[in-house]
Amino acid sequence: MFGYVRPPVNALPQEELERFRRMYCGLCHTLSRRYGQAARFILNYDFTYLAILLSSGEEGRRSEARCYTSPLKKRAYLEPDAAMELAADESVILAYWQLRDGVADHGLVSGLKYRAGAGLLEHAYRKAAALRPDFDDAVCRQLGILSELEQENDPSMDRAADSFAVLLSHAAGEVTDPVRRRILEQLLYHLGRWVYLIDAADDMKKDIAEGGYNPVSLRYGLSDGVWTPESRREFALTLDHSIHQMAAAFELWDFGVWTPILQVTFYQGLFQVGRAVLDGTFHRKNIREIEEAK
Repeated sequence: MFGYVRPPVNALPQEELERFRRMYCGLCHTLSRRYGQAARFILNYDFTYLAILLSSGEEGRRSEARCYTSPLKKRAYLEPDAAMELAADESVILAYWQLRDGVADHGLVSGLKYRAGAGLLEHAYRKAAALRPDFDDAVCRQLGILSELEQENDPSMDRAADSFAVLLSHAAGEVTDPVRRRILEQLLYHLGRWVYLIDAADDMKKDIAEGGYNPVSLRYGLSDGVWTPESRREFALTLDHSIHQMAAAFELWDFGVWTPILQVTFYQGLFQVGRAVLDGTFHRKNIREIEEAK
């Protein structure tokens, strides 16, 4: 995933920030227990939200431990459960294929970091793919479709976004309740669409400079990577449409203790990130702000 789905720290009370941190740390411990220390490097907020969405709506059992980011003071975390294990497995699969995509998109030298990351994650990926073969098949299939669009330099922004949106919707494939599964599929589909589009917008100037595929610049004819007032307005509307569809699906289910975090993310956080990307002020270096919040 890409680091765009994050809790708006200033809009959440401390209690909810602590709850989110416990899930974040719990997923980190789950990744480590299932795949070793190296798997922890893929941890991000996006995968934490996946664990939250797949959870039962309860917080689960807490523990405390020191770790490499907090070697002196113990941190509270949630003990692994079935939902967190599913999220961890799917996170490994998604991260591995994202790294492989980076290898394909870069040359020998510029692609070294992607090759190194994919190599470190290779064993974990094979284990995760064996545990979740249906999800792995879906990821491979949808990325194959996206690769074809890239090779053809397809100007359809919607076709490209749909390929990733369908991919992410399959993350709910193992949810047993058919109603809940359908709701999560819809929510994840529109979240995936939003993530793909916002990432394309964020990378637009870089992709143009490097001659890479970018359906957003193709759709609006932005050969210099600079928004016109009309193109920016139209693109913001399509981003907002995806968020509204996410919110509509969210309202159909009770997400328990995670409701406040999800609610403020869908109704405030994603809009804030979208504005920052369009304004050119979004920085991934702030990704760990939740860990530093007091």
